[in-house]
Amino acid sequence: MVSIDTYNACVDFPIFDAKSRSMKKAFLGAAGGAIGRNSDNVVVVEALKDINLHLREGDRVGLVGHNGAGKSTLLRLLSGIYEPTRGSAHIRGRVAPVFDLGVGMDPEISGYENIIIRGLFLGQTRKQMKDKMEEIADFSELGEYLAMPLRTYSTGMRIRLALGVVTSIEPEILLLDEGIGAVDAAFMAKARARLEELVARSGILVFASHSNDFLAQLCDTALWVDHGQIRQAGHVDDVVEAYEGKGAADHVRNLIRRMQDENTGIHGRGPVPE
Repeated sequence: MVSIDTYNACVDFPIFDAKSRSMKKAFLGAAGGAIGRNSDNVVVVEALKDINLHLREGDRVGLVGHNGAGKSTLLRLLSGIYEPTRGSAHIRGRVAPVFDLGVGMDPEISGYENIIIRGLFLGQTRKQMKDKMEEIADFSELGEYLAMPLRTYSTGMRIRLALGVVTSIEPEILLLDEGIGAVDAAFMAKARARLEELVARSGILVFASHSNDFLAQLCDTALWVDHGQIRQAGHVDDVVEAYEGKGAADHVRNLIRRMQDENTGIHGRGPVPE
């Protein structure tokens, strides 16, 4: 059974050099958490505090919040990269962490070789990636560039290649941090359709995004993360309204209604995360 359960999970980052005030300020700005001290009197940044989540197969949860609110830290907690400093986290199922589309890619080797490397990073086997090579090449539309080193690619070309790999996998738990934008409109439309197919294949989705359009298309519930804590949980439109206001929420509701009419996207009213 695929599931995610966290109980009062906290993630603290210790700062051992208390004299380095500038470093502490920079870290606070990045993590967005409160500064405190642990039992050893070491200064810590409380990046996540008292996170309680109970997700089951079929859940599609979006994360909203300002930069530094703790969304990416929460994804790393759910992936097992970070262990709770206090509390607990129990993850059951094969996790596909997609936090940075560039992670696991080598600029000095070819696009074809990077397809293999990126796939291994995401938990696939070499044979699985070789079997998917032609499909990924067709999707990326990079042609002869796939035989050239990655350093010769533009940002948009790298995103095309990374998206081709990411959307070819079969995850049980998909943890996705949006990193899309430097591609043309036609390819973006194709990528969204393929992302929707990826979400449909995954057991659980947790998706951090600043795009309300993506949230409306891929998620039915959402969490507002603020200064390392879950400030509100609910349906996507309700959480967007609390975070951004009625205008943004009305836009999301209109998108959801249109997708319901067209029978596209994730358009149910799933259970609210506990």
